[in-house]
Amino acid sequence: MAPPRYRGAINNGFQFSVGIGALAANLINYGTEKISGGWGWRISLAMAAAPASILTLGAIFLPETPNSLIQRSNNLQQAKSMLQRVRGTEDVQAELDDLIKASDLSKTIKHPFKKILERKYRPQLVMSIAIPFFQQVTGINVIAFYAPVLFRTIGLGESASLMSAIVTGLVGTGSTFISMLIVDKYGRRALLIVGGVQMLVSQIMVGAFLLTQLGDHGGVSRGALLIVGGVQMLVSQIMVGAFLLTQLGDHGGVSRGYALVVILSICIYVAGFGWSWGPLGWLIPSEIFPLEIRSAGQSINVAVNFLFTFIVAQTFLSMLCHFKSWIFFFFGGWVVVMTGFVYMFLPETKNVPIEQMDGVWREHWFWKRFVGEENELSKNLDAGKR
Repeated sequence: MAPPRYRGAINNGFQFSVGIGALAANLINYGTEKISGGWGWRISLAMAAAPASILTLGAIFLPETPNSLIQRSNNLQQAKSMLQRVRGTEDVQAELDDLIKASDLSKTIKHPFKKILERKYRPQLVMSIAIPFFQQVTGINVIAFYAPVLFRTIGLGESASLMSAIVTGLVGTGSTFISMLIVDKYGRRALLIVGGVQMLVSQIMVGAFLLTQLGDHGGVSRGALLIVGGVQMLVSQIMVGAFLLTQLGDHGGVSRGYALVVILSICIYVAGFGWSWGPLGWLIPSEIFPLEIRSAGQSINVAVNFLFTFIVAQTFLSMLCHFKSWIFFFFGGWVVVMTGFVYMFLPETKNVPIEQMDGVWREHWFWKRFVGEENELSKNLDAGKR
């Protein structure tokens, strides 16, 4: 339903809203943790019923999209009225015609999962797998899962884990808001490449430093390795990594001032992810699939995302213990791959109507060999414009 020129900002609003919800939940958790007697978690859990109720009641009043009205009931007049409402203009006939033709084509597709395997949909299939995979190997979920342990280990106190979640939640939400403001101006590719370079530089710096300090001796405790591994995900890692190795030793703790440095570093990393691979990992897959394979493509995207979230979470600590300082180069290597992949194979999709997205692949230097001739829908759309 979003106009093409605002689609990036509106779609990133999804991630922004998720961030607000997570931040609200963390604030409630932080407050209820202070309740004596150890029963505050019951209040926290029960309060989740409030937004769930709003969501359920709101769904009753949620209108159908023009596309859904055409597909499900073929009610063209109601679809036109809804399209006029969301576009704020009476002149929507050309867009309505595009939606009708796209819907007619999609109805001829009986098996979308089989259809997406065809050669002409190869770029969409590759992106539905590669983008969620790369989003996870940035290491962001390692921060989400293990940052509380990191803060507790460096001695921030009883509520350190909850406070770290609040701080990173604020930064992540703020950076996603920034992404909403600039994504339709500067495009998807620019944000992904800048975010990748930002993470790569920090990982190389810290990996090289730790390699010279640790070598292959493994002369630090498991707890220290956990801290170093968490810090690996940070953008300003050189300063934090140097400090942790010199301060921790056998003392098992650091001062509050240095702990704040770690918090600041985590915030920088989360901010970098928040305006690049965080929201864009969901935005790009949502806009590249033609209607006939959209359900299959989005399903693959979400499944791959969840799969590698699980794999990274389950394997990170083992990799940390075995790789030691080399884990920096491991994640840094993936950053090189993902940034190069975006530069070489991801076309810019800003301001392109979803029904005309096929033309983006036909003009790309690599994917045009797979897409080849215009499909039936594209021919009809172009003929209508002429």
